[in-house]
Amino acid sequence: MTAATSPQELAHKLDAASSAFEQWSRLQPADRAPALEAIASALEEAAPKLVAIADEETALGETRLNNEVVRTAFQLRLFARAVTRGEHLGATIDHADPEWPMGARPDLRRVLRPLGPVLVFSASNFPFAFSVAGGDTASALAAGCSVVVKAHSGHPRLSAATAEVVRRALETTGAPEGLFDVVFGTDAGRTAITDPRVKAGAFTGSIEAGRALFDLATSRPEPIPFFGELGSVNPVFVTRGAAERRGPAIISEFVGSFTLGAGQFCTKPGILLVPASAGLADQLSGAVPDKPLTLLNDRVRTSYASALDELRSAAGVRVLASGGPGSPTVLRTTSAELLGSPETYLQEVFGPATLVVEYAEEGELLEVAEIVDGQLTATIQGEDDDEIAGELIELLAGKAGRVLWNQWPTGVSVTYAQQHGGPYPATTAPATTSVGTEAVHRFLRPVAYQNVPQHLLPPALRDANPLGISQRIS
Repeated sequence: MTAATSPQELAHKLDAASSAFEQWSRLQPADRAPALEAIASALEEAAPKLVAIADEETALGETRLNNEVVRTAFQLRLFARAVTRGEHLGATIDHADPEWPMGARPDLRRVLRPLGPVLVFSASNFPFAFSVAGGDTASALAAGCSVVVKAHSGHPRLSAATAEVVRRALETTGAPEGLFDVVFGTDAGRTAITDPRVKAGAFTGSIEAGRALFDLATSRPEPIPFFGELGSVNPVFVTRGAAERRGPAIISEFVGSFTLGAGQFCTKPGILLVPASAGLADQLSGAVPDKPLTLLNDRVRTSYASALDELRSAAGVRVLASGGPGSPTVLRTTSAELLGSPETYLQEVFGPATLVVEYAEEGELLEVAEIVDGQLTATIQGEDDDEIAGELIELLAGKAGRVLWNQWPTGVSVTYAQQHGGPYPATTAPATTSVGTEAVHRFLRPVAYQNVPQHLLPPALRDANPLGISQRIS
């Protein structure tokens, strides 16, 4: 069923999510893990059917989609293992201390608790890993929250089919009814983000749509946190030394990165800064494939064409390489032009296009790094003996959530140390990540218990440590 969710259906689903949260949030983390494991196994079992539907709706190809199922199952199991250890609870115990320098200290114990029902907005470009059963859903369930997913219009049949797989898997584990559900339609999403039963929102998509939802979430009578991943040009800074020693390899790897997935990754390198003296821009013109690439849907195609036309028509921009419709496009300008009008050139073009920016002096890399806005990633292609490297890394760490050295930003590993976020407009919550085990912290809030008897404390805070988790004591 992919018809738009009616107001009555939405109200029923949100009521059920609220009731389910009351039960689910009281379980200990290790008791939630089997449900995450069950979803992972169910997705793997249903993969042939789901991948076939996904390919019909997105044309991403069976290989890419099967790999996405693997990633989706892996991150569900990774969250299961992570929360079982209990480290995400941040259990901290300060025993009473009459000699505390600031005056007698009472017994204080702090732990993180789940927020409540979470509304997840699916992404178009990752129909598994960032969609119905993707990272936002996995991390919210792991945190102890119930989840309502707003399905993406780009793959509605897949969303319905995946949701059914998830629901059945949860039923087999005895999870409360209403713990997970899906809704369809723009109106349902906009209504749900303002509903008092929803306590947090998570989104991956465009700046325009994400900002509109963020404004709704924060203008409610009871504002709620909204974790939006919005947009990024992911600049790549090539030093003079790297260009001289590894120029052809850098060009080849760059082409592979910006055309990967038809350029439909949020981490696609959209700007490449190179020394004009090295001639790398000219090398690019012959390295870019001229075959058309398939975009996700009509909406993406229209948006891509519009954004590309706008950038191509900017003063100082020339076409370096461009085939027929849908083929990769490389545009060319100078750092002087970019520095004179950064708002013109530092715009995300979602699709297989990129802008090569040539600089005259290496110090211009620092000038560009200073004026770029918030990014998911920033990449340096450099040499260990580059004098500029230290200052450039420091500047970029202030602008991006992930700084790369001699690697490429496409490909976001699901791991413990990953950071997929960044200052606005990359995200609406730069202190958080949407990939990796730390993503669970988005859906938790701290509570301190003062002078509470042992038997009334949450198990994570008791001296006997019945959960066997990590505790920070005094």
